Amino acid sequence: MSKRGGTRTAATAATIIVCFVLLAASVGPAMVSARPANQIPVESVSADAQPQDPTSEAWDTVPAVGVPMASAPSSVPNASETSVESIRVQSARTEKRLYLRLSWADGTADRNVSGPRRFADALAVQVPVNTSARPPISMGSDRNLVNVWYWSADGKTEELLAGGPGTTTKFEESAVETETTYDDGRWTVVMSRELESSAENRTPFAVENNVDVAFAVWNGSEMERSGRKSVSEWYHFPFGPGPQGPPYESILWTIAGLAIVGVALVTVKAVQKN
Repeated sequence: MSKRGGTRTAATAATIIVCFVLLAASVGPAMVSARPANQIPVESVSADAQPQDPTSEAWDTVPAVGVPMASAPSSVPNASETSVESIRVQSARTEKRLYLRLSWADGTADRNVSGPRRFADALAVQVPVNTSARPPISMGSDRNLVNVWYWSADGKTEELLAGGPGTTTKFEESAVETETTYDDGRWTVVMSRELESSAENRTPFAVENNVDVAFAVWNGSEMERSGRKSVSEWYHFPFGPGPQGPPYESILWTIAGLAIVGVALVTVKAVQKN
């Protein structure tokens, strides 16, 4: 083999190595962190770790999802003027209970509702009664009911049933437990409920399918109440088996990695011809 041929072979081998290094660097991190779009992962934790406590170390290893929020479509005055742009959501389960930890920025802790123009900060979590079908996001419908877990900073927690806007009724006894903290301009709320439920019209979580979930937040100091609120799109808990497909970000990273490989291979062929 000539010296020139050996040099060319070495250059080709080096190019291939660089190609795969670039592919691993670009695709690897995306595939490791890949998560189906709009998914809230449910991490298993020990009940002894006290996940009901918002400050528990049990939450340190639970993945967090940043959920964008937008003003809810509503006919109430100033409905488009809301202040909460995102919330941070974590979900965990023990053998018996599902826990949600929700956190968002708020410059004031509005607990006092004694005056006519004072409103409490509040949070709502919405899940469908029939977990095999996705209801209308605005409080469900008469054929597809939703459960709503409602927490208010004045100390009230309610479990509600709705079949469309304006149809909300309370469960006689709430099965939802709530603990909260407010620190450094941020609310953190943990809501939990047993996975099993035999009560009529109460969402079951001991299922083998994904369960849809949506969120709403009210900032009392900004006069947010009723239909003037920040809301999310539908997300879901992956109780069903197997992945549901990677989000667009991972797909784009994969395409970028394959493009790098393609360019490198074209370069290799060009080197071999010369």
